Amino acid sequence: MTLKQSDNFIVIFALIILMTLLKFLFITILVLYLLKMIARLLLPLLFQKVVNKAQQNFNNQYRGQQQHQQQRPAGKLNVDYIPPKEKEARAADKAGDFIDFEEIK
Repeated sequence: MTLKQSDNFIVIFALIILMTLLKFLFITILVLYLLKMIARLLLPLLFQKVVNKAQQNFNNQYRGQQQHQQQRPAGKLNVDYIPPKEKEARAADKAGDFIDFEEIK
């Protein structure tokens, strides 16, 4: 192998590497451009679907509250929960009278 053949081999090898790099960059740019185009088409549809779903959930909750309020007769009071009295509160009721005092300075 002479010096001339060795130089040709290096040049050919460098060209192959350069072509592979250019091919990789071209494919990467093409894929990113396609993803951008797809996102421009699909993201508005996806956001619209999410907004419609949230609006539907809100309307269902609102209708449920309206139906619950309409079922009660006017003037009636309905207590859903009565907290139990604590033992300490009952003990304080039985303790007797408390005397207020004034602080002397």
